[in-house]
Amino acid sequence: MTTDDAAPPPLPWLQWRVGERVVVRYRVEGGFSDALGELLEVHRDRVVVRTRRGPVEVPATAMVTGKRVPPPPSR
Repeated sequence: MTTDDAAPPPLPWLQWRVGERVVVRYRVEGGFSDALGELLEVHRDRVVVRTRRGPVEVPATAMVTGKRVPPPPSR
């Protein structure tokens, strides 16, 4: 098998479900930023995360890493 026959790697965020708590690190001008909160939308080309400051749309082309995270600690 050649590398041309290899399937593209899976897009990890497509395994996430709306309502889960996630953190996504993404590129911004001058560095990186994080979106931490409830996942509102999942698409092949982007995710939308409800953060404390409101919804953040993160394009797939800007994503560096991301994962599911546990609920916030109780106050």
